[in-house]
Amino acid sequence: MKQLSKPEVVVVTGASAGLGRALVQRFARDGAYIGLLARGRDGLDGARKDVEDSGGKALVLPTDVADADAVERAAEAVEREFGPIDIWINNAMVSVFSPVKEMKPEEYKRVTEVTYLGYVYGTLVALKRMLPRDRGVIIQVGSALAYRGIPLQSAYCGAKHAIQGFVDSLRSELLHDKSNVRVTMVQMPAMNTPQFDWVKSRLPNKPLPVPPIFQPEVGAEAVHFVAHNERREMYVGFPTVKAIIGDKIAPGYADHYRAKRLRVAADGRTRRTESPR
Repeated sequence: MKQLSKPEVVVVTGASAGLGRALVQRFARDGAYIGLLARGRDGLDGARKDVEDSGGKALVLPTDVADADAVERAAEAVEREFGPIDIWINNAMVSVFSPVKEMKPEEYKRVTEVTYLGYVYGTLVALKRMLPRDRGVIIQVGSALAYRGIPLQSAYCGAKHAIQGFVDSLRSELLHDKSNVRVTMVQMPAMNTPQFDWVKSRLPNKPLPVPPIFQPEVGAEAVHFVAHNERREMYVGFPTVKAIIGDKIAPGYADHYRAKRLRVAADGRTRRTESPR
């Protein structure tokens, strides 16, 4: 296990399961001190054990990232316990698998509050602390869907597109200010995570990721890499590269291709969807 001369202080949102849990495990291998943010207490307790078993320290902070005040309180608790935050990773997400025509306004609101505004709130509390110190890294866990929207994921795709625009704006402002605080976005492919068991769905069959499916540890390695190496953005996996570059070259073709991939039952309801990340 690699030991740092000074343990890094890391915050991970959505830390209780899936990619977030893999991120916690990866940084714990460095002996990092990690603030664990998510809503599920059981998953957070498991993540804390992962950290402690690897020689790091963890602080469990049950938090709804859609609550800006709660995110601020979590950041305060981390710095009070561990000291200045070095790396803040926005990862929490929710989604709804549904045709647009069946979506409810409150569902768009909730997905936007968690998957987009949760990133904004996390970024703001990180900047509040990092800018005066003129150091720190903010990482936004993104998706190929930040560039290429797909059917049945309109709320999630909209949120990821919003994050992309937000990051571009922030990056330019940091460059203008000659700040040493870095912001980067890591675009993920389909991953083998528990999201398909707990994401709300109106599909008659269980949603499944479309192959090739990557293990969350692959994404965690990518995030760990950009945390310690300056990169504007990173695409993880060839499917992500193909989706993003393909959308830039032939977006109309991608529209028709996605439409043809929908499998429609006799009642007109779609049976399959694709992974958000």
